[in-house]
Amino acid sequence: MTDGWMPCSDSSLDRQDPLDGTAGYGERWFLVEIDGAWGEHALLQSRLDPALGRALVTRIERAGIRPLAIRRTGRRADERRVQSRWRWAYVDARAGRETVRWGAVDDPRMLLEIPLDGTAGEESSDPVIAVCTHARHDQCCAVKGRPVVTALARAYPKLTWECSHLGGDRFAATMVVFPHGLFYGRVHASDAPGIIEHYRNGVVDERYFRGRSSVTNATQAAQSFARSARRDPRIDKTEGLCAVGVHQASRCTCGQCGGHELAAIHRVTRPGDEAVTRLHAAAVGVQRAGDLGSQPTGGSLGRCECRLHVRCFPVRRPQAWR
Repeated sequence: MTDGWMPCSDSSLDRQDPLDGTAGYGERWFLVEIDGAWGEHALLQSRLDPALGRALVTRIERAGIRPLAIRRTGRRADERRVQSRWRWAYVDARAGRETVRWGAVDDPRMLLEIPLDGTAGEESSDPVIAVCTHARHDQCCAVKGRPVVTALARAYPKLTWECSHLGGDRFAATMVVFPHGLFYGRVHASDAPGIIEHYRNGVVDERYFRGRSSVTNATQAAQSFARSARRDPRIDKTEGLCAVGVHQASRCTCGQCGGHELAAIHRVTRPGDEAVTRLHAAAVGVQRAGDLGSQPTGGSLGRCECRLHVRCFPVRRPQAWR
């Protein structure tokens, strides 16, 4: 081990990287139960035939849907080796369309025949809790995710699943709650059941909340600022709130984020209403911006060092979902 090396999640915590505005993008999701071990790319390196896995991922992504592997936690190796049914779920996480529909097939090849328009399967009113434990993708997710998924499975055994890579390994333990697509990070096992209680009461636990998957990172951050300013954690309170006046500003030169392209957010509005706040935003991974309505008073918009007044967000959406 190199002197001074820390896991990415510990380094992120040490830097105090903010959680808000960091949820991975996905308006619709297709979950596939795959028992057993997963490789770095769960649907391509698993019990599924590699050609079938590739065909399934290609079909799902071409439909504009994000694939996710899931499995139950706490099962013995011999139990995982005899998987005979393949459960799947179609999730629509878009505001006003929140839906979970479940189905199952006896032959994994039949997964390629499932309609991806939201008409297949049986609709369920129960939430789906998915905790990333994808060790082959990032060890932080397994080390920190397993205590969380164990605690949740104890409290909500029928609702809880382990899942493949969600994005944001540096925020492990990470989890998402469907159908709303609510991302959480740095979750503690002792607090995890409480997050679900909050969800069932229609509110988010802002201590761990990263954002909603169906909107862009910039809009997630805008919603976070508005929620904090209004002191109102209700899930649906910020629906329709969006970031406008977004444009590419420059490329980050902090030397820590890999050179993200930066975007400046000039206004945050609710369609048809006056602007509710103004903020200068600019990189996921820097300190929270200043108070709502504040103007930059020092530094440069294109540098993460402007920790008091600047945030930056990658302009392009992530493509590696597997």
